[in-house]
Amino acid sequence: MSIDLIKRTFTVEEYHRMGTSNIFDDERVELVEGEVVTMAPKGSRHSACVTRLTQLLVSRVEESFLVRVQEPLILSEMTEFEPDVATVRSRADFYSGAHPSAKDTLLVIEVAESSLTYDREIKLPLYARAGVPEAWLVDLKAQLVSVHSTPSAQGYELVEEMHPGEGVESASVTHLRLKIDEILG
Repeated sequence: MSIDLIKRTFTVEEYHRMGTSNIFDDERVELVEGEVVTMAPKGSRHSACVTRLTQLLVSRVEESFLVRVQEPLILSEMTEFEPDVATVRSRADFYSGAHPSAKDTLLVIEVAESSLTYDREIKLPLYARAGVPEAWLVDLKAQLVSVHSTPSAQGYELVEEMHPGEGVESASVTHLRLKIDEILG
């Protein structure tokens, strides 16, 4: 016997109302195409890498950009992620009136230790579909950084893997160059 289930999906606006009502009880969640998804816990290697990336980007990114760490990024009416690190266009109000959207974003960086499949198969295609020009995926287990660019509705068209001993230069954030060893620690 087959049962068809009807799912109730939520908009970003409804998701925000749930958050202000404390419905998530301090859980780490994201809105993925209308569904509320619990995020994986952060391990110490993940946290160290995000902290390292934050310091590197803040010290090297021009004032015309802001570095946001694990803050909301609205991709569509039905999707809001909290990328580990995002570089967005600077605004005088620091986005106090509304969270940045994909059109405000130049680079997202996701750090994966236990979340690699989720980041690669769910988040990156949605970043691409929303038009985020560049996404880096830091794979802590494999010790590499994959650089994704040229977004399309099907995902990022260009993917390049960078290994220790190599460097990466952002195509979207002016003058941002990092060594893979700096990122991985």
